[in-house]
Amino acid sequence: MRTRYLLPLLVLFVALDLGYTYWQNYRMPLDGDLAGIVLPAPRSQPVLSDPFGWAALTRREVYVAPNRFFAHFAMVSYFKTVPFALQRFMPPIESVYVACGLFSAAVQALVLYVLGLYATGRARLGRRFWLTVAVLVPLFQSAGYHNQMGIIDNAITYTFFYAFPLALLGLFYWPFYRATQGAEAFRPRWWQYGLLAGLAVVLSFNGPVIPGVVAVLSTGICLHWLRRQWRATGGNWAAVVRHVPWPAFSLLLLLGALCLYSFYVGQFELESRNTTITLAERYRRLPTGLNETFFRRPALAILLGVVLLNMLLTGRLLPATPESRRLRQLLGWLAVFAVAYMLLLPLGGYREYRPYIIRRDSIMPVLLGLMALYGATTYYLATHLTGRRRAGYLSWVAALCLFYTVSDNSWRYPTNGCQRDALETLARATTPTVDLPQNCPVLAWGPIPTYAESDIQAQLLAYWNITWGKRLYKQPTTE
Repeated sequence: MRTRYLLPLLVLFVALDLGYTYWQNYRMPLDGDLAGIVLPAPRSQPVLSDPFGWAALTRREVYVAPNRFFAHFAMVSYFKTVPFALQRFMPPIESVYVACGLFSAAVQALVLYVLGLYATGRARLGRRFWLTVAVLVPLFQSAGYHNQMGIIDNAITYTFFYAFPLALLGLFYWPFYRATQGAEAFRPRWWQYGLLAGLAVVLSFNGPVIPGVVAVLSTGICLHWLRRQWRATGGNWAAVVRHVPWPAFSLLLLLGALCLYSFYVGQFELESRNTTITLAERYRRLPTGLNETFFRRPALAILLGVVLLNMLLTGRLLPATPESRRLRQLLGWLAVFAVAYMLLLPLGGYREYRPYIIRRDSIMPVLLGLMALYGATTYYLATHLTGRRRAGYLSWVAALCLFYTVSDNSWRYPTNGCQRDALETLARATTPTVDLPQNCPVLAWGPIPTYAESDIQAQLLAYWNITWGKRLYKQPTTE
């Protein structure tokens, strides 16, 4: 009877947290890259007409995001359909903010599902899955420690570019992960092969972190398989070749080849052409970035420490089992992946807003791996410890969850209230130009000082039915 209501309570807890994520992101301002991508602005049009970067490959043309077609396409498709569907029930301004909140919550749900898969090692949505996910939800920070470990970005644009494609990548690798764990051999049926091949194409021309993740993971999977087969066949290379699962391996090769091509095309990215930081200097900045991200504030260092503590407790307090050995192996794999992946980051170029190369968005794959391992080790200890040890450990986990939950307090953080007021002013305007009294960013990264600079934003606001026709605007640049 004590556990009769546990499962529905866990589901309710996760659902409430997703509702909180919706509310947090519903209150976020619209970011400065949204209008240029969704309208799109002239600088963002080439990628939408050239999905695979042929212009960069054949004519060496330089333009914005030549290898990110599907991220741009997803944003354009979403923000040119969902707000209009919502406008049947609410005003245009409200529809845009609701659309942002809904997408953020949906992506967090997808990421949680993927983390639950890897943390539990099974696709069944039973009690184990929901217990693990319930432990993970406090780690998602939209306020508090967002700059150290945020997965759902405060800027909706970058949720499309980072968390969303990484969740899809997790789904792509899931059957391979199951196979490496010895659960079942991966022999894709024709429809599975088609879906995964299509997903490989989408992923390759999507987020900026995908090629680096694929380079490390696919290489690791192949080497792991070869090592197992080498041992199983006694070092007989002919036997190893005969046992190669070509349908599965061909998917890895396809994704790897496409990502390699995508990486090459990405060298023609317009925003990277003005880089003055040498490759050697980027590598010298890695330790500073690592320190700033992991140790400047405590949340991420605590998470890393808890994972290591969980592994220590597993070895000291519990007898060795196949599951505990698997967890130790996963910790080793995650460490190797993290080092290899972060060493690839400087090759991806330099951005002024990411001066030390390593930042929570660029190392999001490592953060997700750390979260999954935290969920897996926490569940293992919670279900294998007994008596007072179990009670003490559960109290410790509850304290951690409370710490992260209380930290994610949006009530003390800025909202989109000022931006909404500015949009309301534009919605009421009857003249083609408007002097806004508000100096908060309106679909920009800062106040817009001249009418001409608001052209893209004004077109999008008219497209969304927020204004009656194009209303150019300018804002005061000082308080």
